[in-house]
Amino acid sequence: MKRVIAFGLGLALLLGNIGQLPVGPAAAEEPLSGTPLQYGDQGEYVAIIQRQLSALGYYSGKVSGNFLDGTRAAVKKFQKDYSLKETGVVDGETEVVLMGAEYRSLRMNSSGDDVKRVQEYLFKLGYYKGKISGNYLEGTTAATNAFQKQNGLEGTGVADVSTQKLLFSGNALAKDAPASTLDPEMDVGDINDVVMVADGADNEASLEKAEYAQKLRRGAKGANVKLVQQRLMELGYFNGPVSGNYMNKTVEAVKKFQEINGLKNDGITGEETWNRLFSTGEALDASATPRPTPVPTPVPYAITVDVRNQAVIVYGRDEKGEYTVPVRRMVCSTGMKATPSDVGEWVLDGRKARWCFFSLYGSHAQYWTRINKYIAFHSVIYRTVNLMNMSVKSYQMLGSRASHGCIRLLVSEAKWIYDNIEEGVVVTIREDLPPDQELCKSLRPPPLDTKNMRPVSTPEPTPEPKYTPDGLPPQPFRPLNKGKEGEDVYWLQRKLQDLGYYKGTVTGSFYDGTHRAVKAYQKDHRIRADGVAGEKTLLSIYADVLEASAPALGISQEYTGTPGFTPNPVPTPVREGD
Repeated sequence: MKRVIAFGLGLALLLGNIGQLPVGPAAAEEPLSGTPLQYGDQGEYVAIIQRQLSALGYYSGKVSGNFLDGTRAAVKKFQKDYSLKETGVVDGETEVVLMGAEYRSLRMNSSGDDVKRVQEYLFKLGYYKGKISGNYLEGTTAATNAFQKQNGLEGTGVADVSTQKLLFSGNALAKDAPASTLDPEMDVGDINDVVMVADGADNEASLEKAEYAQKLRRGAKGANVKLVQQRLMELGYFNGPVSGNYMNKTVEAVKKFQEINGLKNDGITGEETWNRLFSTGEALDASATPRPTPVPTPVPYAITVDVRNQAVIVYGRDEKGEYTVPVRRMVCSTGMKATPSDVGEWVLDGRKARWCFFSLYGSHAQYWTRINKYIAFHSVIYRTVNLMNMSVKSYQMLGSRASHGCIRLLVSEAKWIYDNIEEGVVVTIREDLPPDQELCKSLRPPPLDTKNMRPVSTPEPTPEPKYTPDGLPPQPFRPLNKGKEGEDVYWLQRKLQDLGYYKGTVTGSFYDGTHRAVKAYQKDHRIRADGVAGEKTLLSIYADVLEASAPALGISQEYTGTPGFTPNPVPTPVREGD
């Protein structure tokens, strides 16, 4: 009996180590159904699998949504190339690898654009001299074989996944480069681009020039990575090569250095680790007695993603160590109702990428910070790795549910999270928070300047008004209703908050939440409940501070009106809204 698989969720899986492109982790934004897909199944999920297999060159049949012999054979071939159990069933593991895969294994008689790409790169590196035809024949096989041997891989002539990842990495050795004699089982990122530093190249004088520039973590490249590797080698933590690639061996060496030197053991070369590493007087070598383990530093932030109000709120710690102090508020786009963001609590693992690529959709984003294995924070969408090729629609949709599960942000906000939020931060995604129109209105992004693909510049926000529960509110009073903004609205919200009526975000803008709070206060105090904070309502709300300040202002104790005004012997009744 055939099973019909309904299409309810989008696909999305952010992968950091499968099918990785030079610009960042290959990914889509959501997972398939948890139910394995197999022979006899039907539906849109099956069609999506067929499209992905077709894009990778494994499936050449019609995208029909019917899981039959051709689809099963294609799945088995894919599983074989990626060292998966060859069942022909798309289970969870196969789905993860398939939807993040960028390369298929290429061999004699393969053809397609991916073959052309292999030929082009082999040509640039001097291995291939034939026509860029897209046909994998004897010349391509021989060139691949030579490339593999030169780069320390087994010479099979088959451009398998590992060979292509190395070929496209930017670290592959050209034909005329000195051949690598390193162990091919070593981490790929540490065996390529080998640049051995001469004995004595780093001395005390050179250490003085090693100035900290930025955090170095797994995946970093460049001259500063080489400095770290050379210094770790001198201290006995690292046995090379000095490649300029910050991968597994470098991470483990940094962790060992941090452990011996009493630093936070995270494998990241931040400023504290860098300064200790390049301090000739303080850095302990690998044979030294370890310094005491430092007291763990409390995680500085916690993040709430408010799906109902399409807002991300970053909280800092209060004097009790609890996360109650709002540090930053951001407008966002969470998952659509058909592809919702994962509700729950998630502890960040610190994985990040400057750019990411969503292979299912052919789109990119900046400043990717992983939340869990399916979703992440990232910027609005780009069609290519080009700052001028932003999807204007994705910008305009901020503030509404528009993603496939990830949390889209303004570029500046995504960068703030990328720069400031580290491993261990708890992200809570909630759909049950009350509507907060004040919050939503305050986070509306400015218009997009399409000439430079940046938000139109807006004036710096005015400082938050200084409010004290026993202080005098701004005067003279004016009627406050929906749409009003200002310091007096801010005071009103804070006062109503203190009195237990206002539950929303204090923004200084009067919208639905403030209207409801005023109305509730009026009802409890037998004032006409119209939700407008007219003079009578304001006099009642601030009665305690007005009465307390009356003697100091030379106002009769019998008067409870607005200070600064000359009272009538008998106050005239005031109707709300006047």
